This record gives sequence, C-alpha cells and structure tokens, in this order.
Amino acid sequence: MTNFLKILEDTIARGPYKDTWESLCEYPEPKWYKHAKLGVFIHWGLYSVPAFNNEWYSRNMYVKDTPEYEHHIKTYGNHKTFGYKDFIPLFKGEKFNASEWMSLIKSSGAQYVMPVAEHHDGFQMYGSELSDYNAVRMGPCRDVLGELKQAAEAEGIVFALSNHRAEHCWFFNGGLEFDSDIDPANEAFYGKQQAGMGSDTHDICSPPPSKEHCEDWLARLVELVEKYRPSVVYLDWWVHNLGFKPYLKKFAAYYYNRAAELGFEAAINYKHNAFPPGAAVFDVERGQLDGIRPRIWQACTATARNSWCYTEQNEYKSPEELIWNLIDVVSKNGRLLLNIGPKADGVIPERDREILTSIGKWLEQNGEGIYGASCWNVFGEDDNIRFTCKGGNLYVFVRKYPNSGEIVIKSLKKSPVTPSSGGDFHIRDITPLGTDVPLSFTRDDNALRVKTQLNSQLPVALKILIE
Repeated sequence: MTNFLKILEDTIARGPYKDTWESLCEYPEPKWYKHAKLGVFIHWGLYSVPAFNNEWYSRNMYVKDTPEYEHHIKTYGNHKTFGYKDFIPLFKGEKFNASEWMSLIKSSGAQYVMPVAEHHDGFQMYGSELSDYNAVRMGPCRDVLGELKQAAEAEGIVFALSNHRAEHCWFFNGGLEFDSDIDPANEAFYGKQQAGMGSDTHDICSPPPSKEHCEDWLARLVELVEKYRPSVVYLDWWVHNLGFKPYLKKFAAYYYNRAAELGFEAAINYKHNAFPPGAAVFDVERGQLDGIRPRIWQACTATARNSWCYTEQNEYKSPEELIWNLIDVVSKNGRLLLNIGPKADGVIPERDREILTSIGKWLEQNGEGIYGASCWNVFGEDDNIRFTCKGGNLYVFVRKYPNSGEIVIKSLKKSPVTPSSGGDFHIRDITPLGTDVPLSFTRDDNALRVKTQLNSQLPVALKILIE
C-alpha cells in the first residue's frame, strides 16, 4: 500500500493539478466524453452466484429478518459454516468470453464500457498486490478487467471502470450481531467492520470511515489506474461522506496528472455532492434531471428494475423505455450508462442481449440525432417530444406518434422579431430518419404541425433543416 501512496504523492508533486478544489475545477471536460452518448455498465461478481434479489445480497444475507437472510439459511446453511466468502469457489466464470461480450456491446451502439472493478463486497475482479481476494488468484483465476480492457480496445470502445470499495467498511457489519463468519479470522476479506453504519448513512456528516480504510481505498484506486489506465473512474455514492473529502482531492489530482502524463483524457463520476461542480462529472443513479445541465453529466440505470446484477427474479425494462431514456438524457446534455448483469458462468442473459441489440438497431437508423448531438434551446415538450441539434440541423424525437398522424410542436411556432429572440428561423425541409415515408408540414404562430403515417413501436426521429 505504501508504494501506491508514494506514487500518488509523487505524481501530484510533479503535475499541474493540486489536491485543492480550486485546482481540480480547472480540469477540462474530456472531448471524447462530450461526444459519447451511450455506455454499458457491467455488474459481475460473487453476488452473481446466489443470484437472489439484487447485488446487495452480500450485505443483506447478514441482516436478520430480510429475504436474503432467510434465503441464505434455507439454501446454503448457517452463516458460520457458509458465509459470503464461500461463494468464491463457486464463482468460476467458465463461459466468460471478453471478446463475445464486447462484440455484443459494440452492436448496441455503445461508445464506452464500464465493468465493476470492485463492488462493496471487496472481491477484486483483477489481479491485485493489495489483497489475495481477487479474480486472478481465486474464483475464475483470470484477470477479468484486463481481458475486458483488451477486448474493448480491439472494438474501438473506450474503457472505463467503477469502484465501490468505499462502503466496504460497514457492508458486512450485520454479521457482528450474531454468530457468523464476520470475525477476526476472516478479516483479510471482510475487513474491520464498523458497527453502527449502514445503508441509511447518506448523511454527509455520518460516522466517518477510519484512516486505515481510506488509505486502503486510495491505494486500490491508484493500483487500478497504474495497471489499466481507465478513461473514467466511477466512484459510488458513499464517497460523499466528509471523511473521504481529503482523499477524493488526492485521488483526483493524482488521476488527472497521471492521465496527462500517459496521454489520455480522464474523468471521474460522482454522486450527490462528493465533488463540487466542475471538478468531476456528475452522475444520477436510476433517475433523471428535470432540465438541461450546462456541464456534461451522466445518468446510470439498468436493464432490470430490481437489480444491477443478474438474479433469477429480474424484472426487465422494454427496449422502448430504455431508448426513450437515452433520448431524454441526451436532450438534457447527458449521456446514458446502461447496466447489464451476466450470470455467474459468464453468460449474458438472453433478455439483456435482446435489449442491447434492439437499441443498436434503433441507433443505426436514428443515431444521427444522438451521436455528437447537443442540447437545443429547450429539451422538449411534455413526455412525448425531445430535441437535439447538430450541424445546423434540429432533431425532434417523438416517443409515440399519434394515431391521427399529426404531431404538434409548439416550441417550433413562428417567432416574432424581439430583442430577446433575434427573429425567426426558416424551416427548409423535414425528413424522418431511416425511412422514406412521405410527410407534410405547416407552421403558424401557434405551432409546427407535421403530418405523416409513420408507424413505429419505437421513438421516431425527424430531421429539420433550418436556416
């Protein structure tokens, strides 16, 4: 650990960015990230073995009176003889094929990919010098992260990763309340669990993590950057705790300086108010902004409503819903990070495959209004119309084309000449993307009205040539 912390300090000392918010807010947004609109998140780990409820099985199996606690005893026995660590030999990933994964992700139209490097459970999906509990030495006995990076770059996909280690210091503390394997004998994996902390500790002033935990967290991040050079490092929610603030500054200064030395553009994803605006890229988990954000931002969600990992109970969303989610995010200057959850053996579930393939086919036809596009003056109207613009053209996305065949767009009505508006613009032509279905349009002081017999279960895109 000392070696990685020294690398961090030396990198900060010789680089232009210092570990202060004032310095970090000067870091520019990566150009590639400005143009990227769709990424794929991958939650794959030990929690994929029980495949029950969601990826928090690792915590909830130690919380009495939860479905996970009862399921664990019924299925695997008591927690003393079969704890979470005992899933490691069962996590073999025997059908894992990084190239096949990336081929599928490429077909979805995604421009970047983000596998989870380490979840709250503390099992690293890569070879590490800081712990024996990693995928190279145990479980699959493969450098999962390294294989995914190589396969992603072969497909021209930007490689990123996420780290959820921050919560590890309390994630298993339910096991302290009864006879379980959360004891000093297994501390190398479970760590020193801090009692009195849990999933309700969203308060920025909640009990802080120990210095030992924070330095270990920091060293693991440095190791990841040194080994895999990710273009994005996603930090999960608990780093907003005040106890992490000095360490966040250290990591950001090191990472931004190291990326500059190695010649790539880097970004950090954060939630809540872990970073001040401008120091990193804001992320919204399973949510949405209600308007346009001037700086780039990201929304992350999953193909399943109930879980980020594969479970036998997964309730999947439809491609229609997820495509509209993508459009909505892009119209507000964001990008969508869409998660899939492979099975424990490394097979991507058929429903995940169908969703990714459907999105890719839609983007083949309509991606002109998504890729490289920016937000317009307004993001949209009600829940059925969204706007983007690119190259002097305006793109109108219609979630559900009305049976009447006419769509009314009030934002594109004729505008009077006023000091604030600067005058009206001329609509030269309107064409639907990916189809030669004819249309006609009229425009007056109330709205632009477009008539066509488009028939699609998926959102429709109209390209408007303006002058």
